Amino acid sequence: MVEGEPNPARPPPGTVLCALSDLTDPGTKGFRFREDRKVFAGFVLLFEGQLRGYVDSCPHAGWPLAAWEDRYLTREKDLILCGGHAALFRPLDGACVAGPCMGTHLTPWPVGLEGDQIVTL
Repeated sequence: MVEGEPNPARPPPGTVLCALSDLTDPGTKGFRFREDRKVFAGFVLLFEGQLRGYVDSCPHAGWPLAAWEDRYLTREKDLILCGGHAALFRPLDGACVAGPCMGTHLTPWPVGLEGDQIVTL
């Protein structure tokens, strides 16, 4: 894949990810999609009644954020945590507020609701 080209493993718009009821508030759920050797990783977040999606990649190191499956939030469930180096991100805008990636943001992954299903946009 050439730099700047879209990831062929990224699911197309309209892909059903899960039911909204699969998430608590606050809560998160991760997803992995594969196309040949390419992988796309993302997660959805429900926080204060608002739905967000982010690419599951630390802006500092490029590795996945969750150290355990679907565990993207701090113990207090108020911030997104990078399990690799403990960087912290605000849930609703993905801004890094602590750690080596200060001043950066998580990459948004557009998601929305169709009925009671969370889908890619």
